[in-house]
Amino acid sequence: MIRASRHGTAHATRVAQATPAGGARFAWGRGCIYVLASLAILALPVRAQALLPVPSGQPVELVDVLLDNNPGELWVRFRFLAPRIGDLAGQIGYDVAAIDMAHLCQILAVPYVETRGITPARVVISMSDRPIEFGTSQPGATQYFEAYRLQDSRCIWEEF
Repeated sequence: MIRASRHGTAHATRVAQATPAGGARFAWGRGCIYVLASLAILALPVRAQALLPVPSGQPVELVDVLLDNNPGELWVRFRFLAPRIGDLAGQIGYDVAAIDMAHLCQILAVPYVETRGITPARVVISMSDRPIEFGTSQPGATQYFEAYRLQDSRCIWEEF
């Protein structure tokens, strides 16, 4: 879920609990297999349930959505935690992460701006391998950025 804050930005909040208050009721019967399978899924950590699907299959989690007028026009920034990105062997390099970022723009940014009726000049998708406060740098951290303009419900890549 994404909520607006008093600073004109929006931030991702944690996933809502999967069971109602007081817990789910269980009764043996024909649907027991489905209930047991559901319980196995609910046993996964909350963090695993918040991961977004991307073409590379890497774990990607939405950290923030920021509405930024600082460049002189509205930019919407989607910030993701992607702990497997980097330049070392076995890590997800920029070439693969760029495909994931374009995918995230299409599946997340387009519906986000359309449902809120906003028309940003740019959408920025960023990934970092560790949590980093917006506007700061962290030595040794890997960060990838891509900018897009939205046209006809499509993300069009914009070179920085």
